[in-house]
Amino acid sequence: MSNTYTWNINAIDCYPTFEGQTDVAFTVHWTLDGTDGTHSASVYGTVGLAPYKSGEPFTPFASLTKDQVVGWVTEALGAEQVTSLEENVSAQIAALVNPTVVSPTIPW
Repeated sequence: MSNTYTWNINAIDCYPTFEGQTDVAFTVHWTLDGTDGTHSASVYGTVGLAPYKSGEPFTPFASLTKDQVVGWVTEALGAEQVTSLEENVSAQIAALVNPTVVSPTIPW
């Protein structure tokens, strides 16, 4: 069975006002979760966003969607880093399925 990955947005840091706009996002805190249906693992990180420039298209904070912000995150990280993160989560799941270290119960 292949792994399924889900991006989650945990927080978005914003400037209260910037370039004439309110709540302008500049850092996204994210988690990439993975599961094989039985075992789960994740990685967490933050990514800085390109600074907003006056006159550019702007989405008010209250109108942001998860898909939009995940798009920003994956674009900022780049395809190579996204693949590396998925491989990291996959390796964590594989280690849960076939552990290389165990701690058996003490026999006394």
